[in-house]
Amino acid sequence: LSFPVEIQAYTSPYGQRINPVTGQSQFHRGLDIAAPRGSYIRNWWSGQLVSLSDNTACGTMLVIASGSWEHIYCHLEGEVGSDSEGTYFYDSGANIMIRQNQIVPGGARIARVGMSGRTTGPHLHWGLKFNGNYIDPAIVLREMYKNQ
Repeated sequence: LSFPVEIQAYTSPYGQRINPVTGQSQFHRGLDIAAPRGSYIRNWWSGQLVSLSDNTACGTMLVIASGSWEHIYCHLEGEVGSDSEGTYFYDSGANIMIRQNQIVPGGARIARVGMSGRTTGPHLHWGLKFNGNYIDPAIVLREMYKNQ
C-alpha cells in the first residue's frame, strides 16, 4: 500500500459538510488532500483501471479496483481520450498514460494534483469503496501510518 499523495493538509473530511462551491449541505464521499498543483499521485494499491472520466464535478478522474476495494482519484491534471486501442488517461506534463483495464502497480505514479472539475483549489479528492460501499479514507490512512 502507498500513501496517494504527500500530504500538505486535509482540507475536507469524509462526511456531511457545506459544499465550498455550492454552499449547500451534502455528504462528501472522500477525503480532500491539499497539495501543490502538479504534485505526483501514487496508486494506493495494485489494481486495474476500471473507470475514467473528465466531464463531471469530480473533474478528470480515475477509478482503480483492487479486489473488493475501489480507489477513486479526482481533480487530476490531464485528460481522457480514446483511440483505436480504447480509452486512456494522459497527462502530457508528466508523460503519464494509463489505459482502461490496464493493471497498475501499487505505488506507481498515476497522475498529478490538479484543479479539474468543481474545485476551489489544487487538491486530490480520494475516495474509497469496499464491496461497493463508500468508507472514510482517513481510517485507512491512520492504519497505514500506524503500521509503517
